[in-house]
Amino acid sequence: MSLFSILYYLLALVLYVLALPVLLFKSRNKKYSKAIPARFFLKDNSSFKDSGIWFHCCSFGETKAIAPIVDKIDDIVNISITTNTGFDEASKLTSNVRYLPYELFLPFWINKQKLLVVMEAELWYMLFLSAKIKRTKTILLNARISDKSYDSYKKFSWLYKRIFANIDKVYAQSDLDRQRLEELGAKSVEVIGNIKLSTMPKVTKEYKRPKEFVITAGSTHENEEQLILDAYDSSLGKLIVVPRHPERFDKVALMLEEYGKNNSLTFHRFSQQEDFSSDLVLVDKMGELNNIYAISDAVILGGAFEKIGGHNPVEPAFFGCKLISGEHIFNQKPLFEAINDYKIVKNEELKDIIKDIKNLENSSLDEIGDITPILNDIKGIK
Repeated sequence: MSLFSILYYLLALVLYVLALPVLLFKSRNKKYSKAIPARFFLKDNSSFKDSGIWFHCCSFGETKAIAPIVDKIDDIVNISITTNTGFDEASKLTSNVRYLPYELFLPFWINKQKLLVVMEAELWYMLFLSAKIKRTKTILLNARISDKSYDSYKKFSWLYKRIFANIDKVYAQSDLDRQRLEELGAKSVEVIGNIKLSTMPKVTKEYKRPKEFVITAGSTHENEEQLILDAYDSSLGKLIVVPRHPERFDKVALMLEEYGKNNSLTFHRFSQQEDFSSDLVLVDKMGELNNIYAISDAVILGGAFEKIGGHNPVEPAFFGCKLISGEHIFNQKPLFEAINDYKIVKNEELKDIIKDIKNLENSSLDEIGDITPILNDIKGIK
């Protein structure tokens, strides 16, 4: 190890000792009761036994993004993460899931793997150094340096140059990201777009688009339909409601039917009449959401006006819909970052924004990612 590596390791040790009281205190919190003992005390967190393709992700969104890649791998898949939501999502992809230990433990925790693929900004010095010492090929995937973080990266360029010295290949999201990464010392950088956009929505059945302006309330939850109805003005166009859970179809049907009667609007259930001739339509059939987005002008995306965490904004953005979401998008933030022109509003702001819905910009996607290069890298590993 170099002098820098030794000093870095000693600093990590000092920080660990200083942080011990805080770690012990926080580990009593249910939210951290698994992650902190696993990451900082190696509790029930042994090394990966078998050599395979090792992915490291930070959280839920990044873990979800690697699913299309993992699905195509005919090899042992190991996944390390740093958050509880990431751990739960990774467990759907493989049984070999670990919390990534604090850097202090990585030199003796890591075993040789065929390949280490690290998502986005998880630039841990000891992670890449220890992997290289164990003769593991390293890749940084979906790399991006935003305008907001660029200055911060430049201030610590002396550190990032040493990190990138141990990364064999970098897949960047855009040409601008490539330029910035190379300034920081990254080598062998290839632009493949945002892999979170590598799997696009598909239309399974084409419906005739209504002449009127169409507003779709998609993937709605309890209380959200009423909020949307209170903000809705029938002069703007048709309203199509697609609840997230089928067990709520009957309840939402009664709500829409009553609203229609009180406001002299027509209503029907899609399961009984597969068209959009009424002013209000309840889509009470599963698997229709993308088909509905395809004929929509605007989408009010559910799951974020209540503290659910939001739903996938890529789907309405793919179809170029004007897009409105509530503020509770904590499970979908990485996907919203891949979208242009959308509105995040508080519940009390929804009525005002809907009044101007026809003047909103249509949402769109950043450059769509291609996972073929990374799959070819994986296939080439022996």
